Order: sequence, then C-alpha cells, then structure tokens
Amino acid sequence: MARWLWYFWIYSFLGWGLEKGFAAVTRAENQQRKCFLFLPLCPVYGLGMLAVLALPPELSRGGWLIVSGGLAATAVEYAVHWGYEALLGVRFWDYSHVPGNWNGRVCPPFTLAWGVLTAAAVWLLQPGVAALAARIPAAVTYLALLAFTADAVCSARLLQVTGDVKALRLYTTWNR
Repeated sequence: MARWLWYFWIYSFLGWGLEKGFAAVTRAENQQRKCFLFLPLCPVYGLGMLAVLALPPELSRGGWLIVSGGLAATAVEYAVHWGYEALLGVRFWDYSHVPGNWNGRVCPPFTLAWGVLTAAAVWLLQPGVAALAARIPAAVTYLALLAFTADAVCSARLLQVTGDVKALRLYTTWNR
C-alpha cells in the first residue's frame, strides 16, 4: 500500500511540474492552480497514473496502453473535476471552448495527450518510480501521509469557505 501512496505523490508532483512548465512555455495569461493542495502536487495526475497502473495486463501492452491509458486518465480527470465542483464548489479548469468537450471537464485533445503521457510514464518513468518507492522507509511514509492529509483538509476547507481557487495561491510561494 505504501508504494501506491508514493506512486500517487510522485506522479502528482510530476504533474504539478508539468502544469507549471506548460503554463510557462505557452505563456498562459491565467496560470492559476489546477489542483486543490497547498503542496506542489496535482492529485489528478497521481490518480490518473494509479488508474493506468491498475489496468489489466492485456490493456497495458503496446499501443493499447496509449488508448486505455488515455481513456482511464480522462475518466479520472472527469471524476476529479466533478468532485471539485460537487464537494468544494470550484472549477480549476474549463475546456468548454474546446470542440468535443464533455461538460467542460474533459476534451479529445487532452485525452490524446493523456494517452501519450501515461504510456511514456509507464514505459520510461515507472521502473525508476517503483524502485524509489520501494526504498522509502515506513516512518517517512507516515510523516508524508500526515502532511498530505493536513494539507488536503486545510485546502478543502479554505475552498469551501471562499469558493475561490485563487485563495490557494495567496498562501504559497511556488504558485505565484
């Protein structure tokens, strides 16, 4: 179980870095947060990779991984977006301007991107991520879980009270 927590955290961190890099490269006008944590983690990426890693072996080979990984990550993206709206009353992203979008939560171009990213992560990153996660002591996992849980509770409460995703940016230096 601890390995899966570390997979979640590592891919959430890598996703946060990808979001920051994408915003910088595209010089996005609106570089607001795309996740609900104070920590530099984007849980939608971590959850998406957990879904991909849990795929049956027959869907995890060759080109099937691109298709099934894209669909699995898109399903997670839709569910996370719905959860943010239903439970916290906020929207971190909106694809309503993209043709083929589904309720502004997901869209075909990002499904394709998810497929390519998840396949690359499984083929190139996962062996190293698995080796790293296997070496982390239990005590470190418990401390990380405590910090993550405290962050999730505080972040969720702040969003419920303010209803404003920009409120999270005010409390962290790496999200400005």
